[in-house]
Amino acid sequence: MSILSENKVIMHGAANDKYEAIKMAGKLLVDAGHVTEEYVPKMLEREEVVSTYMGGGLAIPHGTKEARPFIKSTGLSIIRFPDGVDFGGDEPAFVVIGIAAAGDGHMEVLTNVAMIFTEDDAIDRVMNAPTAADVIAIFEGGLE
Repeated sequence: MSILSENKVIMHGAANDKYEAIKMAGKLLVDAGHVTEEYVPKMLEREEVVSTYMGGGLAIPHGTKEARPFIKSTGLSIIRFPDGVDFGGDEPAFVVIGIAAAGDGHMEVLTNVAMIFTEDDAIDRVMNAPTAADVIAIFEGGLE
């Protein structure tokens, strides 16, 4: 099972708030078999403890430590929100990346994703990618 695949990318997402956006990202992980349904409430719980908004239009929701039993395999979901979603940051999140990492790989996956977004144009590149395959290509170098 691939960490990231086209069935886990939504090109034109719309959500009323960050909780709906997190549920969408979590559902993609559930549907792909990376996590059980119990993982999604743990993603919402994490958001209550500390915002997963990273700044610069990026949010990276993921589960709490207590969510580990619900992770079957490492996976990512990516949702582009052209109109943005308010995560309580200085600007809306335009890219939301759901993460589930098996074992002790959580920090490594988070770090790899964060490193991709250290490039100034990363959000623009993701938002302007014409296809899900093009979105995935942006991530492949940092996640292999």
